[in-house]
Amino acid sequence: MLDATPGPLLPAARDTLLAAHDVAWADPSARHAAARRSRALLDRAREVVARGLGVRTDEVTLHASGAQATRAALELLALGRRRLPGAPVASAVEHSAVLRWLRAGETPPVEVPVSPTGAVDLTAWAEAVTPETSFAVLQSANQEVGTRQPLAAARAITTGHGVPLLVDARAGLGRDLPVRDYDVLVGDATTWGGPRLGVLVVRTGTRVAPHHPPSPYEGGLALDPVDVPTALAAAEAWQQTAAVADDEGRAARALVARVREAAAAVEEVDVVGDPDDRLPHVCTFSVLYVDGETIVDELARRGLAVGSGSACTSDTLEPSHVLAAMGALTQGNVRITLPLAAVAPEREAAVAALVEQLPDVVATCRARLGL
Repeated sequence: MLDATPGPLLPAARDTLLAAHDVAWADPSARHAAARRSRALLDRAREVVARGLGVRTDEVTLHASGAQATRAALELLALGRRRLPGAPVASAVEHSAVLRWLRAGETPPVEVPVSPTGAVDLTAWAEAVTPETSFAVLQSANQEVGTRQPLAAARAITTGHGVPLLVDARAGLGRDLPVRDYDVLVGDATTWGGPRLGVLVVRTGTRVAPHHPPSPYEGGLALDPVDVPTALAAAEAWQQTAAVADDEGRAARALVARVREAAAAVEEVDVVGDPDDRLPHVCTFSVLYVDGETIVDELARRGLAVGSGSACTSDTLEPSHVLAAMGALTQGNVRITLPLAAVAPEREAAVAALVEQLPDVVATCRARLGL
């Protein structure tokens, strides 16, 4: 398996999830003994995540999914900064759901171009952000090509104008370098081997406004109640992943480097994304003359599971807006997102098989087209 979006639960997280249903089944907002136990366990899970992120516990809220956490963050910032006349600013390679949300607003966003590797153009970013900008959005790293964004430099610009920066870290939170440069942060526990749970961090002093009408959950910032067993499993997964993060990152980076090298050696195959400043577990390449789904199907026939199309619209197989913004091929795309070694001990063998078979796979698919 080379397509993990999201990947399987870590064994320890799965065990925690099952066991927690026996002890944390009660509504943590109620007042009876079982509810107080659930509340204490929920607080413990929140503390684990907050400590791992290096933030205060009261800055962390939990949500039903990373998508919900992201939508909540956008709405909170839009409401809190609604008196500002300027449009929000975002890179052209943000997650498609983020761009759709921003484009549906009253003031269309300023979409900042990126380099051929997918990194935001800091000169254009500096021109786009002004004191009247409502808020800015920038991913920590691209979910499709793996390129990390220059967060420190981008936030220095937004901070200089008093503009809050929302960082979407769903592509690598818990598996990549710590994310420090943000005012608001969103992540998803599936990234680090946990269940589907969204994490939202609002740093103290950031002006946001809660949902209207007010929500009774997570201080008014979440639309749904938190499932306590899910939160406990996410916290356990965070601890398990953090304990081996350095070794896991090195191993994943080495495997991705093998794939990038093998793909680059095939005639008329374009390996995209920054070769160095990147997520350790994500890789995308584009094959000229062949549809990506054709290659994916041929690899699947040979027992290899990979992705195609845009990572954030893969169910539609639409051309990738990320690759288009980079000026790269938007057809024939193959995307690999390595699962954690703890849930996919076969991943090294799968990479070896992919590297060995890729030239023949590409040749076979092109031959069907008479090329």
